Amino acid sequence: MDTLVLLGSFFGLVLLGVPVAYSLGLAALIGALWIDLPLDAVMIQVASGVNKFSLLAIPFFVLAGAIMAEGGMARRLVDFANVLVGFIRGGLSLVNILASTFFGAISGSSVADTASVGSVLIPEMEKKGYPRTFATAVTVSGSVQAILIPPSHNAVLYSLAAGGTVSIAALFMAGVLPDLLLGITLAIMCLVIARKNNYPKGEVIPLRRALKICVDALWGLMTMVIILGGILSGIFTANESASIAVLWAFFVTMFVYRDYKWRDLPKLVHRTVKTVTVVMILIGFAAAFGYLMTLMQIPMKVTAFFTSLSDNKWVILLLINLMLLVLGCLMDMSPLILICTPILLPVVTSLGIDPVHFGMIMMINLGIGLITPPVGTVLFVGSAVAKLPLGVVSKTLLPFFVALFIVLMMVTYIPWLSLWLPRAMGL
Repeated sequence: MDTLVLLGSFFGLVLLGVPVAYSLGLAALIGALWIDLPLDAVMIQVASGVNKFSLLAIPFFVLAGAIMAEGGMARRLVDFANVLVGFIRGGLSLVNILASTFFGAISGSSVADTASVGSVLIPEMEKKGYPRTFATAVTVSGSVQAILIPPSHNAVLYSLAAGGTVSIAALFMAGVLPDLLLGITLAIMCLVIARKNNYPKGEVIPLRRALKICVDALWGLMTMVIILGGILSGIFTANESASIAVLWAFFVTMFVYRDYKWRDLPKLVHRTVKTVTVVMILIGFAAAFGYLMTLMQIPMKVTAFFTSLSDNKWVILLLINLMLLVLGCLMDMSPLILICTPILLPVVTSLGIDPVHFGMIMMINLGIGLITPPVGTVLFVGSAVAKLPLGVVSKTLLPFFVALFIVLMMVTYIPWLSLWLPRAMGL
């Protein structure tokens, strides 16, 4: 009955249209009243949930991504990707995917990726003869890479939801090979579709202009080197790398590229603060909700339920995948990570599955949810940028869902893809 009250009140509030963060907080209060837990204990959990030093990485990475998204970085990365693959038939679709790889490694956000790369490439692809629907589908599906490749904000949230027992650096490195696999899979699909529909080839860019584009993009690409190189070399932590990334982004945007106006900077910081505030409220209330789940022994009950269905870990992983795919269609990614990780992590660890490997499984699952209606945040952004109805874009996305599902199955059943790089680096 305790479980029914806690989870029932949460889902009931969500169905009534209450924002997810507040639904978590109110459900925690209702659950506490039901089991006669002092409300002071809930408030202490809310405060302790956000009072974690590791959380500083989130606002800094968000701010660095915002500065680069609005400061001309996306356009330069698109030009750089065009130099590399734009001359192939269907090359602009490959440019789209590669640009998303580069920008995702700087912003760590699929929404920022879709908005920035999409605003540049969707009109350009349509101008060159690609259907707008196809251009939008490529942009939306390609932006899922930002969830996997470092510095993924969601990897930080997963580490937090796992109780800080999973290294952020290990999660960052674990996402590299799955991200490359995803990018290659999407690229192959784009090449097949381009050949089938006879989409146009791009032009080979003259050497002098290509060199200028590469030098221009190098300033932005250095952000990846700063973030990853600093963490892996031990020069600084994830938090310190995030703050240094902000300083570098500010320097490049305001003093090198100089496309952004100083008077617009306070508005950008204000938007970043609003975004981070929502995330922190969500984290605090999710901590209280997770505390109630622990008191009610919900993780143990879920573990017992799954192990009663099968003693084969691969079958249980398939069932968990199906559950997460459904939940990802109904709720946004961040709250799902914070809610599901404390419940499902004991299940998979009891089966001998590495928490880092499971983190990658969860990221891809919920990343698919970001581009799936009815609550696909990235899908909404892509449709808004392209000025297309959700239904039209969703229909065009169907073959891309197949590609994403194939990658999900490969990452699920080939743990080496997630674990080789972290282990090779001693993380």
